[in-house]
Amino acid sequence: MKTEKSVKSEFYRFLLQKIEKDDVLLESVTAQELSKYTDTLELIFTILTPLMANEDDLFWALSTPIPDEIFFSTNAFYKFFKDHDPKNKVTKDNEPIEKKQLKFIYNIILDRFYNFTSVLKNEIIYAHLNQETKLTQYYNIQTDTKFVDILHKGDLPEINFEELGQHFQNDSELEYLMKNLPLTDFRFDGFSIISITDVTLQHAIEGIRNALVDHNYQSDAYTHVIQALKSLSGNGKLEFGLMPFLTVNKKLVFDNQEFSQSMLINSAKASNLEEEVFYSLVDKYKENPRAIFVSSITDDQILQDPFLKVLKAAGVCSYSVLPVYYNTQLAGVLEVYSNEEVVVDDKLLSRLRPAMPLIGQLFQYSIEEFDSKMDEVLMDKFTALQPSVQWKFNEVVWHFLQQNKSYHKLKEIETVTFKNMYPLFGAIDIRNSTVERNRALKDDMEVQLNSLIDTLKAIKKLITLELTDKLLFNCKEWIKHIGGFASSNEENRLNEFLEVEVYPFLSIIKGNYPKTADIINLYFEAIVPETGAAFENRRQLEVSMQLINTEVSQYLESAQVNLQASYPCYFAKFRTDGVEYDIYIGQEIAPTKPFDLLYLKNIRLWQLTSMAEIARLSKSLIGEMPRPLETTQLIFIHSNAIDISFRNDERRFDVEGAYNIRYEVVKKRIDKVMIKGTTERLTQPHKISMVYFNVEEAKEYKEYIKYMQGQGYLNDDLEQLELDELQGVSGLKALRVGVKFLETKKIKEVKTEVKTVKKEMEKHLQN
Repeated sequence: MKTEKSVKSEFYRFLLQKIEKDDVLLESVTAQELSKYTDTLELIFTILTPLMANEDDLFWALSTPIPDEIFFSTNAFYKFFKDHDPKNKVTKDNEPIEKKQLKFIYNIILDRFYNFTSVLKNEIIYAHLNQETKLTQYYNIQTDTKFVDILHKGDLPEINFEELGQHFQNDSELEYLMKNLPLTDFRFDGFSIISITDVTLQHAIEGIRNALVDHNYQSDAYTHVIQALKSLSGNGKLEFGLMPFLTVNKKLVFDNQEFSQSMLINSAKASNLEEEVFYSLVDKYKENPRAIFVSSITDDQILQDPFLKVLKAAGVCSYSVLPVYYNTQLAGVLEVYSNEEVVVDDKLLSRLRPAMPLIGQLFQYSIEEFDSKMDEVLMDKFTALQPSVQWKFNEVVWHFLQQNKSYHKLKEIETVTFKNMYPLFGAIDIRNSTVERNRALKDDMEVQLNSLIDTLKAIKKLITLELTDKLLFNCKEWIKHIGGFASSNEENRLNEFLEVEVYPFLSIIKGNYPKTADIINLYFEAIVPETGAAFENRRQLEVSMQLINTEVSQYLESAQVNLQASYPCYFAKFRTDGVEYDIYIGQEIAPTKPFDLLYLKNIRLWQLTSMAEIARLSKSLIGEMPRPLETTQLIFIHSNAIDISFRNDERRFDVEGAYNIRYEVVKKRIDKVMIKGTTERLTQPHKISMVYFNVEEAKEYKEYIKYMQGQGYLNDDLEQLELDELQGVSGLKALRVGVKFLETKKIKEVKTEVKTVKKEMEKHLQN
């Protein structure tokens, strides 16, 4: 009342005077007693909510300071909880209500007295089936405690927040707080405000995101996405279809078994439409992808677009198609259809727009999964196993055939397992690959926008249109906007601007003013991914990355041939932004050849030597790269033997047992680990990083490093480092040493020298 300068202060004064007339309201009062003062509560409601808000639409209530008893609410709020089953709560958990209450209380106390805010979300989401649309709606229940006063008896105790943070991580914060901040010393006065917000749109988008990160997305992600799209649309009459464009040898195919969510594909199959006809229709669409809106399928529409005939036969009345892109490439289409006449308007499109990039990502996953499945079968049927392990598979297959006299009545094939294998892991990563990608993207976006500006200026000289100036202004604003590094998000927004505003404009101008055709064609030539100037930087980056990966892969392939000659081992190489590899060596991989730790030492020394060679090799390639890139070299040292099994479903070897899985977890997380107490990444260009757990592991590698320093491979700059904790992993340490580069020697000469040095190393180990 004191700070408000408008007429509202009079309203506040009136309310305060009314409260002061009732002595009961000036003291502590129970929720039950407040039922006698409905008119006062209605005045509070009027002050705290928008004046024009309709009570039948506003979900709002007043409760006790700790919200366990509601004493006033709007009609909408009352009806919401009267009609909603608490079992419909989306955020499922088994926490007792008492524990939730305590967490709520302590969150307020810590925030109010210690300015400490928990990072944990304190929200409840309910699902509700709308009886009119038959669609599920989602609501978020929030509690506002601004009108709650908290009083504390005596001096506030000090809290060790580092210790408290640890308790939060261990989910034991309540025990700590109840001991150090007993609630008997606190008193809560006032009231809380509870409000309910419709979060259906946000929840639908989040549902699509969850489908993307679900590794089993192929089985049910499409169903979840379609359900989310229905919620987004808010129209129970609408149905959605998803059609990713899968290709074999650059020709479209439609895998109906995996992706049967397309109404057009299902209708075409039901009508026995010849595949060639259907493929030609889609190929024609790919040449000129555009949004198609048919509010009612009529005979005239069918004459114009023959594919609508199969849809009408399937009972579809309205049908629309929206092109879906991933990284500017057409990835598929989103279908919007209904058995009734429905108009797809701007309001619906605006509700669907946030989901389009996510659907593009889903389509890309589908395309990659399809390609991967093709490759998997190709590898399974046409690629030989590594000789070091093929003997084991031969035995398993023979046992399998013995047990299965009839190939049509198969039993489960036994698992191929190798026990007590010593693992070695190495990773050659391209430094700052994401930054380089964003930089290349930014440079290309600038080229594309400048080319578009030149095109629009040339059009302006030939034709006078106000819209040309507006597009020119937008292009210049875009160039300012992407002055820093660009990202895929900016790229998507730029593509939306080009596809919605620019390309239709250029298409109409070209059709109506033939003299502009050559100018416009020049621009479209510039944005062809394979040859255009607007993709030059990204192509150069790809060439540079491919050059490094190809050379490193070839080096590892040739080097491991000599390695296999000393003692058989399993060598698996993976492409990431760089190259990673796993090596497993042990007695079981070669039962007829006695295994000795000498061979393990030999392979460890080989690994360190090969990393030095790869660092030299990648540096020597810089002069050949269109965009210079550097690599980092990482080794994970693990002394204990582990068991590995061949996973038939994934066609690869994997570790067995809980302890062994820890090795796999650490291996996957150490590439971005930081040096303890700093913001410096462990992996650095021109250096080899070796991560380990115990001192004995480091001691062995220090001997190798000292030997290689004497041979001129490594610098005399060995560092012993402690590393930051990773999620679920602590106690990591590392060795890091610089590689000595031979600037004057050619790669071939270096490779020749390597063979000589390797022989010397083997002699050294034997001695």
